[in-house]
Amino acid sequence: MLEIKPSNKNWHTRGDDTAARIAAAAPYAHGKIVDPADTVKLLEAVLRPGDKVNIEGDNQKQADFLAKKLCEVDPTKVHDLHMIQSTLSIPEHLDVFDKGIARKLDFAYAGSQGKRLAQMVQNDGIELGAIHTYLEMYSRYFIDLVPRVSLVCADAADKDGNIYTGFSTEDTPAIVEATKFNQGIVIFQVNKMVDKLPRVDIPADWVDFVIESPTPYM
Repeated sequence: MLEIKPSNKNWHTRGDDTAARIAAAAPYAHGKIVDPADTVKLLEAVLRPGDKVNIEGDNQKQADFLAKKLCEVDPTKVHDLHMIQSTLSIPEHLDVFDKGIARKLDFAYAGSQGKRLAQMVQNDGIELGAIHTYLEMYSRYFIDLVPRVSLVCADAADKDGNIYTGFSTEDTPAIVEATKFNQGIVIFQVNKMVDKLPRVDIPADWVDFVIESPTPYM
């Protein structure tokens, strides 16, 4: 009779790693809520060199506060990030490469940053993965471009971390689902904290941290 020996292999290394990162960030959070002043410390706690990171940027809204704070992390702690984002819309999306925090980029549309991006690629300031169509990009979030950490934005959140995205959800649900369903970390900037949301677009179970931005998203 064939004896099947139990495997000593750890099949949940990603989940263990995520739990360790969230534990490292716990001192900067009250439940899921983080003071804006602690955003950089939070990012340094949850990010690791080489991570795939998504910053939301689309036709409707930009996670601009989180993009700016990502540029302030210590590049000796956080570096060589692989940025995965549909749109390059604000200077911070490229500043993060100039500062040595990010190294590789997959994107769909460069917009106002197109000329600067071309110069940076030509000068070897960015390792370019690919220029995608939107549909391909969103699909690959679930396959081989799975974000380890996603920085997204919305209109409002309640104290439990439930999210109201506003009149247009845009690509927020695709980013959040691809990240959270693969045991990644989801961080929201919101325009305001409220007691009761008009509706729940993203449930609190899919959200790890929420920051009320000092100014509304761009």
